[in-house]
Amino acid sequence: MLKIDLGGKNALVTGASQGIGRAIAMELAQAGARVAAHHFSHAIETRDFPGQVQPFAADLESPTQSRRLFQTVLDAFGRLDILVNNAGLTIDSPLDLDDERWLADWRKIMAVNLDACGILCREAIRHFQDRGGGRIINISSRAAFRGDIAAYLAYAASKGGMVSLTRSLARAFGKDNIQAFLIAPGFTRTKMAQEFIDIHGEELVLKDIALNRLTEPQDIAPMVAFLASGLADHATGCTIDINAASYVH
Repeated sequence: MLKIDLGGKNALVTGASQGIGRAIAMELAQAGARVAAHHFSHAIETRDFPGQVQPFAADLESPTQSRRLFQTVLDAFGRLDILVNNAGLTIDSPLDLDDERWLADWRKIMAVNLDACGILCREAIRHFQDRGGGRIINISSRAAFRGDIAAYLAYAASKGGMVSLTRSLARAFGKDNIQAFLIAPGFTRTKMAQEFIDIHGEELVLKDIALNRLTEPQDIAPMVAFLASGLADHATGCTIDINAASYVH
């Protein structure tokens, strides 16, 4: 059995208070990494995590707070080796909303899902260049490739932006020993997804996948640890689908 060892590595995971981000933070900590677990609206109880986990609060809708988050983690940890951009949100935003409300939804989603990701990647690249390398793992969505329903145009567009961002980072900074990867989950059992299930029923979701159960956050986290380990560095720039064959691009 392959055992991932991240001992001596420092990682920042955004959106680590629940769902996929929480599972990733736990997986990295279990593998020996020291983890900066970002949160905003939901507090983090570090006693629930294995290993060394320290919470850091920031509103990623604010560019200033996004930049400050990275620097605050550096001040506390001294260095970073791994950045995982997982934080994201979605808003049900039909086209028939009034112009001001629709645009406000669009901007909020882009600010959190894409702008903050770009800001943190920029900060990480500059830090990794000074340190001789590092790894970035961005959590996108199958919606980046197959699209989404009309009420979630901004969500799909923001996740699509993460794809080109990740590929560009991989191409531009590979010679600096910086690797960038993308994971594209499908429908995953999280609090956000549960709201959809409560309305439409789990059977509707299960019909869309090829396996017998819905993807869990714990199905995604081990792949993040694997990419963070350095065992797959020559896959830099790749996208890994984890969506139970509901979409294979």
